[in-house]
Amino acid sequence: MIKIALVGDIGSGKSYVARLFGYPVFNADVEVNKLYKTSKKCYRKLKKILPDYINSFPVKKNQLSRAVMFNKNNLKKINKIVHPEIRKKMNKFIKKNKNKKIVVLDIPLLIENKINRKRDIIIFVDAKKKEINKRLKKRANFNLKSVNRLRKLQLSVEHKKRKSDFIIKNNFNNNYVKKNVKILLRKILLNAGNNTRY
Repeated sequence: MIKIALVGDIGSGKSYVARLFGYPVFNADVEVNKLYKTSKKCYRKLKKILPDYINSFPVKKNQLSRAVMFNKNNLKKINKIVHPEIRKKMNKFIKKNKNKKIVVLDIPLLIENKINRKRDIIIFVDAKKKEINKRLKKRANFNLKSVNRLRKLQLSVEHKKRKSDFIIKNNFNNNYVKKNVKILLRKILLNAGNNTRY
């Protein structure tokens, strides 16, 4: 099985690009949201470490954002609770799709949290910041200051690029991105057939 992991800036279109590969996708953001909405165990743990911010179930993302904005160390506390659960879900997803040729991992903090394995193929989704911010503004509860603060808590875009095996341009033009995904997929499958590392 080939594991393709997508990384990139906030709002660079990782989930959109992930779907274009046409293989099963593990979307960490979706799984985290499910966890906040359905896991009382997760809620109790978060409430215990962040009593000033978490006050009702289900856990609301804006409460967590406030906690992180107030003190960046709160992000480490949240990750310590959330990430083991997400890792379990990811392992279950990989096991379920073990007979698939490829699976795609859409995990925003993949490199930061050392989730990737040595043989995983890392693809950086490259989009212009101006385009990203334009699209982020369309999201509900958008706050550029908050987004920029979250960016500072992540590894730099340059670092993620260096850690990646491939870079795919996302200009948010459907046909252009589809074409690039197809070319990249062909290359990955060809290299896998030749047992070549990137």
